[in-house]
Amino acid sequence: MEMSVGEVAKRAGIKVSTLHFYEQKGLIHSWRNQGNQRRYERSVLRRLAVIKAAQEVGLTLEEIVDSLAHLPKHQAPSRKEWEQMAQGWHDMLEHRILQLKALQEDLGGCIGCGCLSMESCAIYNPQDIRAETFKGKTLLTAPEEWSSQGEGERE
Repeated sequence: MEMSVGEVAKRAGIKVSTLHFYEQKGLIHSWRNQGNQRRYERSVLRRLAVIKAAQEVGLTLEEIVDSLAHLPKHQAPSRKEWEQMAQGWHDMLEHRILQLKALQEDLGGCIGCGCLSMESCAIYNPQDIRAETFKGKTLLTAPEEWSSQGEGERE
C-alpha cells in the first residue's frame, strides 16, 4: 500500500520537512507518481519508528544512516536483518553505557576539585602524551584498546 508524504508524516508524528530531510540523508526512500507526488511504501513507518527510537537513546544521525544502509530500501527488512542491526546498536549502546559510567565516576570528583591535583586527575593528559595511541579519545571514554593494558601503561 502506498502512502502520500502527508499521510506518512501524520502517522509517524513528524513534519513533512523531516521526511524530506531523512530522504536526503538516505534513511528512507520514496518515488514519484504520475502526478509527480512523493509516495512511500507502508514499511517506511517502521523505519521512521526505528529512527526515532535510535535518536531517543542518543545514536547520531550518522550512526543511524550507517546502520540502515545495510537494510533494504524498497521493502520491509526481514527479522534476521533487523536483529543484525539491533545487535550492532546493542554493542554501541553497551559501550556508551561504559563511557557514561566512567564519566559519572571520574568526573564527579573533578567538578568540585578545580583541577588542583593534576598528578592524580583521571582526565588530565599532560603534553598530550596519549595523542599517538588514542587519537580523538578522552580518558573518560574507556576505549577497548585499554582493556588489554595495565594501569601503569596508561599513565
